[in-house]
Amino acid sequence: MRFPPLAVWAAALAAALAADGHAEGAAEPAATGAPAPHAGADALAPSRDLAPLPRGEAPGARPAFIRAQRLQARPDLEAVAEGEVEFRRGPVVIRAERVEYDLPADRARVQGGVQFESEGVRVRGRELELLLQRQIGMLLAPDFDLLALGAGGRAERLDFLGPGRMATLNALYTSCPRDCPQEPDWVLQAERVHIDLDAGMGEADGAVLRFLGAPILALPAISFPLGETRKSGWLPPSFNIDNRSGVELAVPYYWNIAPHRDATLAPRLASRRGFGLDAEFRYLEPTFDGELRLDALPEDRLTGTSRGSLRWHHEARLPWSVRAQVDVARVADEQWWRDFPNRSLALTSRLLPSRLALERSIDGPAMEGVAYGRAGYWQVQQDAEAPIQSPYQRSPQVGLRLAGRLEHWQWNVEGEYNRFTLPGNDVSPVPRTTSGERVHLLAGIARPWRAPGWWVVPKLSLNAAQYDAASMAPGAGSTARAIPTFSVDAGLELEREAEAFGRRLHQTLEPRLVYVNTPYRAQSQYPSYDAWAKDFNFMSIYGDNAFSGVDRVADYHQITAGATTRLVDAASGAEALRLGLAQRYLLRPQQVAPGADGSPDGPPLEQRFSDALLLGSTSVLPGWTLDAAVQYSPEVQRAVRSILGARYSPGRLRTVGVGYRYTRGLTEQVALGWQWPLLERAVADRPAGGCGGSWYSVGRVAYSMKDNQITDAIAGLEYDAGCWIARFVLESQSIGRSEATTRVLLQLELAGLSRIGSNPLRVLKENVPGYQTLREERTP
Repeated sequence: MRFPPLAVWAAALAAALAADGHAEGAAEPAATGAPAPHAGADALAPSRDLAPLPRGEAPGARPAFIRAQRLQARPDLEAVAEGEVEFRRGPVVIRAERVEYDLPADRARVQGGVQFESEGVRVRGRELELLLQRQIGMLLAPDFDLLALGAGGRAERLDFLGPGRMATLNALYTSCPRDCPQEPDWVLQAERVHIDLDAGMGEADGAVLRFLGAPILALPAISFPLGETRKSGWLPPSFNIDNRSGVELAVPYYWNIAPHRDATLAPRLASRRGFGLDAEFRYLEPTFDGELRLDALPEDRLTGTSRGSLRWHHEARLPWSVRAQVDVARVADEQWWRDFPNRSLALTSRLLPSRLALERSIDGPAMEGVAYGRAGYWQVQQDAEAPIQSPYQRSPQVGLRLAGRLEHWQWNVEGEYNRFTLPGNDVSPVPRTTSGERVHLLAGIARPWRAPGWWVVPKLSLNAAQYDAASMAPGAGSTARAIPTFSVDAGLELEREAEAFGRRLHQTLEPRLVYVNTPYRAQSQYPSYDAWAKDFNFMSIYGDNAFSGVDRVADYHQITAGATTRLVDAASGAEALRLGLAQRYLLRPQQVAPGADGSPDGPPLEQRFSDALLLGSTSVLPGWTLDAAVQYSPEVQRAVRSILGARYSPGRLRTVGVGYRYTRGLTEQVALGWQWPLLERAVADRPAGGCGGSWYSVGRVAYSMKDNQITDAIAGLEYDAGCWIARFVLESQSIGRSEATTRVLLQLELAGLSRIGSNPLRVLKENVPGYQTLREERTP
């Protein structure tokens, strides 16, 4: 809408008078009747700058303001401002030596040191002609900056196409310094560049990317993000180099189907395997959402077969408050994990799960729970040299879990039916039941007493199960059993003020005592579908069963005693020191005990005192973090398992860590990880006009002292030039006793544009403790 001309000219005249008063020295306060602020009173500080309004303000929503040394005007027709002119209307601010404003046409002609600023864009040029309200016009010889990205460029001409939209002709775009004679380190040259700030995207036609003076990429069209907004278009290519597939090049295309759906298609070509396609489809609907990934290799030249993988995750909200979830992970052949280790679909690359679940929450008075029906399957990728044992599949698994309070009592109950089957290619060192059925009931009731500084929690629990006769061992009697357990968990929380290491601290002492009594029931005649020994640590030592799952219950009659002490900084709450000790004492021999390999039905345990667990961690020394966990056996009078770690991190991008792991008779490994500057150069020390930067070394090496060989290794270099980052990472990963996969990861990150190459950041974050990116990541 247009504002009344009188209002516009009144604002312009007031701004002009204020400018004249400022030029002459002291301006007299206007006689508005408002009291002048007295000395010492809070008052608004005047400002004569014309700054842009917040983004989203319509150009015609405010009158025009002009500040200049000279102003000539013809009411309702035109105005001419000269000498350090500042002009604002809505979000647009124009600065120049001369501005001619045609009021009926709403057109501004600007000359002499033109500077245009609006909604995160600053443009400088020789001559500007612009329709202000529509923001349509032209600027000659522009030099532009995208303030949010810290990038910009220059062109022959810039066309304003509307609020937040512009196009440049024969443009150069970069985030490197441009105020120097030589060409910036990287430049995107394009016949035409379209910039849409509202859509958050830029598009370049006829684009050539030059890096250090050499063209490295030419594309008919390329899209690059200006923010977090999505837009369809070709993305920068990625490439990968490894010893199994050779050199692999992929050119992804992003398809923004709708605000709640998108897809990415990435044709790829591997020098040793041939043509393939990666596809990803994501959807987010009011009642369901999910993600589908497909990796297809129609004809692998090395194997002569068609290969591929599928990963699908889906969640849905059904009627009657039922939630549905589907997870599918499948590959075409058993050698996929070996040939494509970087395309793993699960945490355990050789065990791929597929699950279907229906669940409904149950909420009642002082009670909550869930009813569920599930089915789970496994695809096992076997290896003749190193076969693995598969978990049982459950089809179906139907159950109900409830928990609640009754005055001072707490209770829980779980009932479940399972049908178990083994995958067809399962390999096990001992014969196992191929299929069977089980119904189990787990229940518990506790009456806790808690107060500041102490607690006592007695608890009675029950583990009952019934099996189908076909799954029982020959000669077995009853197909059902019920095993009760009584336990008491008690402890103290003592605290006092302390002072050490020059700091005020809180010191705590937390002794704990747990008594468990479970009667002996023979269980070897029952099948074991999900029983496995729990890891012996500070969590499990206080537990009431040595096994996970349902099928085995240890006949505990024992006391576990332990204590933990901590030093906590009184000001920050950060933990400076922690020390812990725990040990069990058997009151009678344990008949149902795990074997040495963790399997159920091991030999009876008669050792009265269990292994002792010692725990320690501290960050008292500046920059240092020390951790230790030791399992000490009083029987052999030596440590049988140790985990030791030390990390030195004196500042950002500086960390060195070493770790040692030892398990008697199994493994002994030492690992070194680091991220450290080799040559660090501050911005002020960089060559004038150049991006010169800093070198960083990063890596991790794991060495097996038992096998006398390196098991896994990552080593790389990162170079931060300010306007671009280069990463070179070499990764070697063991996939067998005498086999390893070697990958070369190369990436060029151009600030304000995109990343080109293979992304090593996930590998570095997962393997280098304390790794930090050279700069904050932006969501693509």
